Amino acid sequence: MTNSLYDISVSSLAIALSLVIPVLLILYFWGLRAGKATYALARMLVQLVLVGYVLSFLFGSTNSLLILAVLTSMVLISSWIALGSIEAKRSQLYGVVLIAILLGGGGTLWVITQWVLVLDPWYAPHYLIPLAGMIFANAMNCVSLAAERMNTELNRGETYWVARSQALQAAMIPIINSLFAVGLVSLPGMMTGQILSGVSPLIAARYQILVMCMIFSSAGLSAAIYLVLAKPNRLADLLSFARKP
Repeated sequence: MTNSLYDISVSSLAIALSLVIPVLLILYFWGLRAGKATYALARMLVQLVLVGYVLSFLFGSTNSLLILAVLTSMVLISSWIALGSIEAKRSQLYGVVLIAILLGGGGTLWVITQWVLVLDPWYAPHYLIPLAGMIFANAMNCVSLAAERMNTELNRGETYWVARSQALQAAMIPIINSLFAVGLVSLPGMMTGQILSGVSPLIAARYQILVMCMIFSSAGLSAAIYLVLAKPNRLADLLSFARKP
């Protein structure tokens, strides 16, 4: 095995990009939203090129405050996006989601980076930022699914306790399915990338186990914390309790 990935030239990348053209043509001639798909592809290109430059800068940084600022931004943005499924309640529940992702995702990130990998320095950006991205993105998706499902169940007249259980069960389906599929149906991106770069498949498998555990933990904890804190009238209950003699 070699110790580096094959280099992809701009001309080679253009060949890969040409693969999207047949799909765009099908969407167009079938009267579907080819414009939206084209816009999404263009945004993907711009975003990934920009993030490549940004990460190159961050990975060379020795400023821990800058890395913390990046992590803070990731938590704030993911908390806002998570409530896209129930936009009408976004301002009301943003603080709840922020706490849920910060505790569930941030706590998991701390354990993985400081107790499992034992980063040196503790803010090593080339490890911390990619792992934080995976953790916060999965926590965001799980909280979003939980929020939407609980809102739906409550609107149907279910009790909070039933809605909470149904919401957590629905939110965990994609992650549990990925646990069943990993290694049998798919080789996840991190494991594939390591194998392509020359890492032993056995070492790559260990890293993927670590990743799957941290994703399951951060997503499940974040969703559960959200569902507990988002209980209707919780604030009113606390205030009434505080007024009791």
